[in-house]
Amino acid sequence: MKKRNLIKAVCALSFAAVGIFSYGNSAHAESVNTYIANNNIDHADVTSSVWGGFPKNGYRHGTGKPEGVVVHETANPSSTIYNEIAYMKRNYRAAFVHTFVDASRIINIANTDYLAWGAGYPANARFVQFEQVRVHSKSAFAHEIANSAYYTAYILDKYGLTPNDAAYDGKGTVWSHKGVSKFLGGTDHTDPTAYYSSMGKTYFGSSYTFAQFYQLVKTTYDNISGSHEKKAFDKVSYQSADDEALLGDKYKSYKLYNHVKNSRANIKSYSWSSVGATIGKKVYIDNIGTKSSGSAWYRIRFSTDNGVQKYWVYGKALNLD
Repeated sequence: MKKRNLIKAVCALSFAAVGIFSYGNSAHAESVNTYIANNNIDHADVTSSVWGGFPKNGYRHGTGKPEGVVVHETANPSSTIYNEIAYMKRNYRAAFVHTFVDASRIINIANTDYLAWGAGYPANARFVQFEQVRVHSKSAFAHEIANSAYYTAYILDKYGLTPNDAAYDGKGTVWSHKGVSKFLGGTDHTDPTAYYSSMGKTYFGSSYTFAQFYQLVKTTYDNISGSHEKKAFDKVSYQSADDEALLGDKYKSYKLYNHVKNSRANIKSYSWSSVGATIGKKVYIDNIGTKSSGSAWYRIRFSTDNGVQKYWVYGKALNLD
C-alpha cells in the first residue's frame, strides 16, 4: 500500500487518541491495526467475478448509488471463500451479498450498482454488503482485516462517500450488521462483533472491536481517496432529426438505453420485450448522437403520440434505408 510510513504514523496517533492499546494481563498483547502497519501488510486487489444470475434491483431513491457499506462475517468456521460463493449462488433467493473477503482475496460476485439481500429490508436498499470468511491464524486474520478495511474504503471512494462510523447514531456510511440490527431493524444479527472479539483475544491478547476496524478504514480511505479510477465517458455531438426507420434483423444484439451508452453515469438499459419489438417494426427518430469514434446512435420512439417514452439505440439495430 502506498504511503506506508504515513499509515504507521496515522495509525499510531489514532490508536493512542482513542485508547485502543489494551495490553490487559498479557505481555504479548498487540493492536491488530498496529500489527498490520508494522508488518507492512498490504491488501489484495478486488477481483471481479460478477455472476449474471443475481437480481438487479436499484437502491432507494432511484439514484443508482449506495449510501455506505455493511460488514458481515459468515459465522461458519469450516467454510472457504469458494464454498461460500457457491452456496450463495445456489441460495440467492434467500440472501446474497456483493463481495467475499478472506486473508488473500477480495472477490466481487454481484454488481455493486444494484442492491443485495444480506441485512434486512432497510439496509438492503441502501448499502453495499460484503462477507468475511472465518480464518484461523494471527497472520490470516490481520490480512483479512487489511483486505476488509481496503474494500470498505474502496467502495466509499468509488461512490463518492465519506467515512462515518454509524455505530454512534445510525447515520453513517460504515456499518456492522450489529449496527443495522440496532438502528434500522429488519434483522437481529450482531456480526462481526463476536468474530472480531474472539480473534483479537486469541491471537493479539485483547478484543478487536468494530471501532478499531473503522479507524483502519479511515486511515486507508485517507490514503486512497481520489485515487480510484474514474470512468471516462464518450464525447457525443447531437443533431435534431425527423425521420423513420425499421428495426433491423439483428436488433436483438443491441439494447435500448435512456441515454447514449457510456455518455454519462448511471445509464439504464431496457429490454426489447418491454416495447413489443419485432423485426421490421417502425420507429420514429428525433435525434442523432455521434460519438467521437464515429459511431452513430439514434433516439427513437415507437409512436408519434406526445409523451411516449424515447430510447437511444445503436445505429446497427436499425434499418435506415
